[in-house]
Amino acid sequence: MTIRVVIVDDQALVRAGFRMVLGSQPDMAVVGEAIDGADALRVLARTPTDVVVMDIRMPTMDGVEATRRLADLPAAQRPRVLVLTTFDTEADAFAALQAGASGFLLKNVPPEELLAAIRVVASGDSVVAPFITRRLLDRFAGQLGPGPVADPRLDQLTDREREILLLVAEGLSNAEIAGRLFVAEATVKTHVGKILAKLQLRDRVQAVVLAYESGLVTPGG
Repeated sequence: MTIRVVIVDDQALVRAGFRMVLGSQPDMAVVGEAIDGADALRVLARTPTDVVVMDIRMPTMDGVEATRRLADLPAAQRPRVLVLTTFDTEADAFAALQAGASGFLLKNVPPEELLAAIRVVASGDSVVAPFITRRLLDRFAGQLGPGPVADPRLDQLTDREREILLLVAEGLSNAEIAGRLFVAEATVKTHVGKILAKLQLRDRVQAVVLAYESGLVTPGG
């Protein structure tokens, strides 16, 4: 299957570089480009897309707002968003995760990491390493709102699922959770899938955000 990618960045040189890297892959095709978030929405409205490689800082409409609007689309029409950021825009990256992005990368990652991330996102998973997610949420927890808000969706979870959600929010990978609970990694993966389905979430990044927003876990706790 070919992964259809749209590149969104206000710098033509950056777009050209990404197109060259992605175009060299037999399983990827760049099906569109956009110069900002508003342009991206127009392109995506007429272009079937699997993954959007989205810059954050852009004129007219930034990547966070574009991601938020894409997240409101029906699931069948909603591409997955991989946000690109720089060292000084972590707060924006966090806002993008809240808006519905599947993860983020630094713009200076090696090409092979970008390609791997696109494949992971296209498969329906997150590209944000668990420990990075935890560090980011701890640092910008003040942006979560005035305080924790109880989420009734959590009542659907079994005791084991709630336990695993807590470990996911602590930044543990499936393998680490399996070791902590003395179960098979495949069992943990199954539980995580059920948690996401019950909470109506796209990936574990969104699960971590929900855990913080609901007060299930606290920054640094």
